[in-house]
Amino acid sequence: MSNAPTPLDQAIERCAEEPIQVPGSIQPQGFLLVLDETALEVLQASENVEQWLGLRASEVLGMPFRALVREGFELREQLALLPDAQAFPFHIGDLQLRQGAPCQGLLRVLAHRHEQLLILEFEPSQRRSGPLQGDYYPLVRAFVDTLHQANSIEELLQHSIEQIKRITGFGRVKAYSFDSEGNGTVLSELADPGYPSYLGLCFPASDIPRQARELYRINRIRLIEDANYQPSPLHPTLNPRTGRPLDMSFATLRSVSPVHLQYMRNMETLASMSLSIVVDDRLWGLISCHHAQPRAVDFQTRTACELLASVLSLQIESRESHDSTRTLLALRERIVRMLASMADHDSVSAGLLDLPEVLLAFADASGAAIISAERCDLIGDTPSEAQVTALVHWLARRGDELVFHSDNVGRDIDELAELADQVGGVLAVAISQIHSHYLVWFRPEQVRRVNWAGRPDKTISPLGQLSPRHSFARWQEVVRGFSLPWSPMILDAVLELRSAVLGIVLRKAEELAQLAGELKRSNKELEAFSYSVSHDLRAPLRHIAGYSELLGEIEGERLSERGHRFLTHIGEAAQFAGSLVDNLLNFSQMGRSALRLSDVDLNALVDSIRVELEPDYQGREVIWEIAPLPKVIADPAFINMVLHNLLSNAIKYSRDRAPARIEVGSVQHERETEVYVRDNGVGFDMAYANKLFGVFQRLHRMEDFEGTGIGLASVRRIIERHDGRVWADGQPDQGASFHFVLPRFQAHS
Repeated sequence: MSNAPTPLDQAIERCAEEPIQVPGSIQPQGFLLVLDETALEVLQASENVEQWLGLRASEVLGMPFRALVREGFELREQLALLPDAQAFPFHIGDLQLRQGAPCQGLLRVLAHRHEQLLILEFEPSQRRSGPLQGDYYPLVRAFVDTLHQANSIEELLQHSIEQIKRITGFGRVKAYSFDSEGNGTVLSELADPGYPSYLGLCFPASDIPRQARELYRINRIRLIEDANYQPSPLHPTLNPRTGRPLDMSFATLRSVSPVHLQYMRNMETLASMSLSIVVDDRLWGLISCHHAQPRAVDFQTRTACELLASVLSLQIESRESHDSTRTLLALRERIVRMLASMADHDSVSAGLLDLPEVLLAFADASGAAIISAERCDLIGDTPSEAQVTALVHWLARRGDELVFHSDNVGRDIDELAELADQVGGVLAVAISQIHSHYLVWFRPEQVRRVNWAGRPDKTISPLGQLSPRHSFARWQEVVRGFSLPWSPMILDAVLELRSAVLGIVLRKAEELAQLAGELKRSNKELEAFSYSVSHDLRAPLRHIAGYSELLGEIEGERLSERGHRFLTHIGEAAQFAGSLVDNLLNFSQMGRSALRLSDVDLNALVDSIRVELEPDYQGREVIWEIAPLPKVIADPAFINMVLHNLLSNAIKYSRDRAPARIEVGSVQHERETEVYVRDNGVGFDMAYANKLFGVFQRLHRMEDFEGTGIGLASVRRIIERHDGRVWADGQPDQGASFHFVLPRFQAHS
């Protein structure tokens, strides 16, 4: 499929690139001069200057300004009134043109500086066309008082358009706001009979190209007195000082795009005035004034309207700031509640799961997912766990992006088409990308009916130019696939929550590190104590065993049968206690002795242990299944103790089986080697598996199976010192299997 732009795409792009700030011409209700401010000589002039001065534009070039006006108007003195930081046209006074000029009436002079040039605009001083005359201050003051009483932004807009219509006398005045995509919805309107109503209708963003939108932002007022005007070009086209066309971004008389003039005529509007509503330095909306016939608006009326629009902008900004503050406080209150819950639980997930309503309300979402390395917890209305997992994998492939948000999943995540069947919007934040820990919120699809002011499709003329639509009648479109958009405040709050969560995780890590240090010290003290006690108990136990043996030899003939039995019990108990002390001593030494790593041949170890244990299974039928075992890097003495314990247990707990079956094998994993010993003995209940590797923990009676309860605890300690793991599986009367894994290292040559 070709991705080449269509003729319509090219026309739209040409329209968006039209240099409307340098049109090279002006509207003809006044004339314009560009002066060198140092010499006060004319550099450029609009060609219609001849209608006012009686001199062609080419004749005016290079003339000193004083030669063009009557005496009594000192331009340099009047320019002292012009504020240094003033970018907009400023009224510096009124004047009359030179004797003999066709225009002898009083002209208003508006001046502004731009690109180190002085731009002067001249228009008739007395052209009042509005219904009100005189001082506008009382009206503006009353307007400000009225705004303070408004209960909503819609009321603010309604009061504003009422006053502006009253001042200007335009046939229709409407106010609309822009959404995040630039579409404008008419929120308030006041129109004379015979004017179509656009209240509640939506104007597409493409009606105002991006460069026009920027001009509205920086220049708060724009007037077109007659859509059928003939523009007056500047002469020369390029400014002699800059070598470029004159930038008229702030000029009152700046000519506008022919496409926009056609747009006005298609709307049956021949005069318009636009007032920008700018909030936090962004174009929030417009007040648009329309008239079916050409209409002049004098400077004083324009100034009053511009002031009203500025007051309105400040009021909206104040109300939005107040609403934002309340929203921010609510968001942070929920963040605090979630953080407190996380701090009270062992994990972030557990803390959030304890407050599901808060987690959803935080992002104004219908569903959420908490994804960690081990699990995926779903809350509310969400896609399936498999779809959420696929979404997380898609997010992980996007790289270092901390926050992802979409109000149209089908448009923005085309790889997961089935996800769009479940939700309309997604907001995700990566708590840890390394461990795939994400918080994800979901919003449902919101099917909307948009009432457009005319079908928003664009067409092109036979010359390949963009042609504005001819009808502005209501046209309804059903919009699907979208959720409510995620507000910037929620996006900022999500990042704030992430930072706070990382702080809690870091604090918990510090607490765990401190606890680990304390446990290490306690273990060393316990090992030292165990070693001391075990060492000190060996001598008394030897004495008990020795004296009981001497007593039997010396006084045996005098003892009764009962005495002999007691003496035998004493000897056996002393022998068992001695074994227990020896095992305890060995167990304590496991944590104190340094590991001496080398290549260990497991096959050779198993063979030697089998020979050593032959007396324990002599006379029994034992089937050994020994698979080829790998070499591992470990401490040979300690690994010998591990295999000795496991094989000894396999022989012991399968003594009632005929035949007994003992299997030894291994599994090679990518980063570790797994070794297992399996038997068909008495087995155990998995409900008690966590007790198997504890000190003195036994799952069988000593009368049935002898032992001290230290063997498997020793196995676990040895394997963990090798940075490995140990576990067991079993069922009662179905046998058991014991597994341990050791890290794989590069084998020695």
